[in-house]
Amino acid sequence: MTRTKRGYTARRRRTKVRSFVSGFRGAHSRLTRTISQQEIRALDSAHRDRDRKKRNFRRLWITRINAVIREMGVSYSYSRLIHDLYKKQLFLNRKILAQIAISNKNSISIISNEIVKKVDWKESAGII
Repeated sequence: MTRTKRGYTARRRRTKVRSFVSGFRGAHSRLTRTISQQEIRALDSAHRDRDRKKRNFRRLWITRINAVIREMGVSYSYSRLIHDLYKKQLFLNRKILAQIAISNKNSISIISNEIVKKVDWKESAGII
């Protein structure tokens, strides 16, 4: 039986994996076993952090909206603004509200004041 040289297939597989970890430092980009371990770890972290990124952006938007709202009045807060928005069935998402809060603080104060007036008027009239 003839001898089969298997170097080509193995080398091709390893170079494909090496291209993925080419930016890593030290043995993580040179040794085959550590390369495969680091590839698994990197892909796992990327998968986990895609959801975490969304979570962090939502927290950032909420913080920005709350900061601008609290500047306007002491008794008014982020949670009250969102509650009043839902009462009025104005479904503005937090990303848009945060962009408005950063770009034009006056417009978010106008929005919140109008919402508070209309909600308070309906509550005093007994409509809600």
